[in-house]
Amino acid sequence: MAEYIGIKGSTIQSLANDPSNPIAGQVWYNSTSNVLKGYGQQGTGAWASGGNVNTAVKGSAGAGTQTAALKASGNNSIKSETYDGTSWTEENDLNVLRWAILGFGTQTAALAAGGEGPTQAVEEYNGTCWSEVNDLLTARGDNGGAAGTTTAALYISGTPPTTTNVEEYDGTSWTENSTVNTGRYNTAGAGTTTAALLFGGRSPAVALTEIYDGSTWTEVNNINTARYSGGEAGAGPSTATLLFGGNPPTSGTAITEAWDGTCWTEVADLATGRETMAQGTVGTSVAAISISGGTPGDSVLTEEWTVPDAIKTFTAS
Repeated sequence: MAEYIGIKGSTIQSLANDPSNPIAGQVWYNSTSNVLKGYGQQGTGAWASGGNVNTAVKGSAGAGTQTAALKASGNNSIKSETYDGTSWTEENDLNVLRWAILGFGTQTAALAAGGEGPTQAVEEYNGTCWSEVNDLLTARGDNGGAAGTTTAALYISGTPPTTTNVEEYDGTSWTENSTVNTGRYNTAGAGTTTAALLFGGRSPAVALTEIYDGSTWTEVNNINTARYSGGEAGAGPSTATLLFGGNPPTSGTAITEAWDGTCWTEVADLATGRETMAQGTVGTSVAAISISGGTPGDSVLTEEWTVPDAIKTFTAS
């Protein structure tokens, strides 16, 4: 097991008082209270306004992080845009206009897979241009869940018709993987090819959550409000992610729920309820981003979810 000094390059300090300006990742021993403490992201998150996209769309592909995001195509635009944490910039277009597509990867190395038609089409982005790569084995029209990266991705469930099939991408081609227990579409996913999460969806609206261990899908605790077409922190691990917005209970709800690896808990709502936002492996449970979508009309809004840094006391069990 790695030691702290090997990870951080220093030993844990012993301090009589907590530091006045700790930095993220700092760990120390408080000799007055005789406890080990650290500083990092934890506690209650909140949504805040980000920069508006240039073209309002529903059903675009999303990839990247809160401060380096990518939005591609959608219901009325073939355009791609990138986000630097403040503003959106138009980039080169996809080759094929489509919506209800899934994004995988980063701002400079991404995939856009499937879409209404339905289509098997997959395009790869290198930070400048989109190029066609090997197709999905099965055309998908209403998106499934996304997990993984551009070289190790899962496209989970989807339509038409509603399928339990899962396909895995190795950077070159797609192969069939273990099937989920309940097929659904307009769903959401997170994690990696060996530790994935599938949650919510439509068949009709479901609250079901399934977790994948690299070989088998298992049903676990449901989300609190059954819905479909929500946004997700898809780049987060299968033990920590977010589901936000979607339908019902309204056409574009603001409800946000956080997954801790065991249960879903309602947290702070979106400022503006939306559905069919950019979907894919974009953002994490501590730094998520909600891009465009419907209110129910097409929206230019961006919202950013951030969990603040705070001091944590470590306890042994």
